[in-house]
Amino acid sequence: MEHVVIIGNGISGVTAARHIRKLSNKKITIISAETDYFFSRTALMYVYMGHMKFENTKPYEDWFWEKNNINLKKGYVQTVDTKNKALHFAEGDTLNYDKLIIATGSKPNKFGWKGQDLKGVQGLYSKQDLDNLEIHAPNNKVCKRAVIVGGGLIGIELAEMLNSRNIPVTFLVRESSFWNNVLPDSDSEMISQHIKDHHIDLRLSSNLKEIVSDENGKATLVIIEETGEEIVCDFVGLTAGVAPNIDFIKESDIETNKGVLVNRFLETNMPDVYAIGDCAEQHETIGHRKPIEAVWYTGRMMGEVVAQTICGNKMPYKPSHWFNSAKFFDIEYQTYGWVHSNRNKPEYETHFHWKHNDNTKCITIAFNTNTNEFLGINTFGIRMRHEVFDRWLTEKREVDYVINHLREANFDPEFYRSFEADIQKAYKNKMATA
Repeated sequence: MEHVVIIGNGISGVTAARHIRKLSNKKITIISAETDYFFSRTALMYVYMGHMKFENTKPYEDWFWEKNNINLKKGYVQTVDTKNKALHFAEGDTLNYDKLIIATGSKPNKFGWKGQDLKGVQGLYSKQDLDNLEIHAPNNKVCKRAVIVGGGLIGIELAEMLNSRNIPVTFLVRESSFWNNVLPDSDSEMISQHIKDHHIDLRLSSNLKEIVSDENGKATLVIIEETGEEIVCDFVGLTAGVAPNIDFIKESDIETNKGVLVNRFLETNMPDVYAIGDCAEQHETIGHRKPIEAVWYTGRMMGEVVAQTICGNKMPYKPSHWFNSAKFFDIEYQTYGWVHSNRNKPEYETHFHWKHNDNTKCITIAFNTNTNEFLGINTFGIRMRHEVFDRWLTEKREVDYVINHLREANFDPEFYRSFEADIQKAYKNKMATA
């Protein structure tokens, strides 16, 4: 019986296992050095904030795996021997495979800062990170101040988590406005203000120079590169992005760059070896997408696709329109299609921006200046329907159509206030003066 081994029990690896089981009776083994069972990584913050317990983050009951004949192995893969199709573990044992799927996800970026490996310094990605948070930042008596380095989605999550326990937070962001390398300036400025409104000490255009240790090897202060200012703290969160977690295969015959290099079928250069999720890097990018897509939704899609290929229905990874969602404290964010930042915007891309006067709701719509084709939308504080925007992007609708039919895309319940009329009025006024 063919043995499919999956390294990594995140959303991509587990999705692959589930779909392989639906399609076949192959032997399946999932390997993880992190936890015994699959859990929802995006729910870690809610465990720390007291909204749920860790056991509630597991999408499947513990009996699910045995019932579906999916073997789970706890262990750390040290080397991959592709010639003999064998995995060698740090614990000393070996496991053979017929087909191998690498789905090892990401690890927090470290840029060689002095003190980056001290006690009390960590990222926010793994279950172990959550456990360490409880040691170094359980409350505002043990942790009188935290410093977060890096202004992405993980950084804002960590800021909200610490804030929920009344721990003062200083947030170092190298950009001149929060996440303005991704968001248009108008969106970024609203979120920057929203962060400040939650009493976060947001330091823009600020880089970390050094983390200083006390006599016990624990972080005690950080030094800001631009000013030399010293900020006393008990905890440092490193959230300056993530990188593929692939150190264990760097010495193998599997071709890597930043990630494990794959073709459109998610195949590596070695026979019967595949890579999916955060650790996979496309040889050739797909449209505006990045070669590495460290996003939950794309990891799930890759898992579904590679399962089809392994079960005899060879299928390329052909993702639909770009979509992502997140949360900035109490503002929900969704993006559909492409809305580029002011720094990365193509010449043909024009933005229409509307913001509510309460500064917690806005939308930015991108469209082609020459053809009026709708290119994408960012929404903050207003829920929209994925399938509606996906259809409009496929149909290449004009921006006027999207504006006039926004009510069809509204996801909010019946008695929520709607803003379509205000948005349409603002759009007409902008077009009249354009």
